[in-house]
Amino acid sequence: MVSDDLHLSRFALTALLERHEEIRVVGTADSNLDALELAEIHRPDVVVISFEGADSDALAIAEKIAGLPGCRSMLLATAFTRSVVRQAFAAGIGGMVKRSVPPRQFFEAIHRVHHGERVFDVELTVAALGNGDCPLTLREFSVLEYVSRGDTVVEIASRLHLSQGTVRNYLSSMVAKLGARNRIDALRIAREANWI
Repeated sequence: MVSDDLHLSRFALTALLERHEEIRVVGTADSNLDALELAEIHRPDVVVISFEGADSDALAIAEKIAGLPGCRSMLLATAFTRSVVRQAFAAGIGGMVKRSVPPRQFFEAIHRVHHGERVFDVELTVAALGNGDCPLTLREFSVLEYVSRGDTVVEIASRLHLSQGTVRNYLSSMVAKLGARNRIDALRIAREANWI
């Protein structure tokens, strides 16, 4: 099944997949919520979900689809940040494929995901899971990811079950480690380095 909110992109992707003799497209969706609903009804082997960085619900929907019996999900995007790779890997999503791959490689990724393998770019995954050259700890990353969503110190403290003072300490530590002027500058540095 194919989920893409752009009509032309969805149509082209479906046409490409249907040219492959071993693949049959059982449905298409123009929104991630529709994709989840259709996946619950049709139970496709693999759901290909187009993902763009601002699309915050795609990861959650892909995770829910991956949790359906007999279904697997795969994200397709122009680029992925380390944060998205970490989240997708932890969520049990079957794979992440860049739009720039040749069709043969795309078909191979679908087959591998269908057979239960996980298809992630090795270099990006190692960097994402190991944080590469990032000086931040995993807890500081968690705080920074909530900052990137626009959460306040009070909201972050509540979500991570920390005191507000501890959250402020993490924010101060991040600013110092990254040589930033403030938390917004720290967020900019992390985004430019594709850490988040």
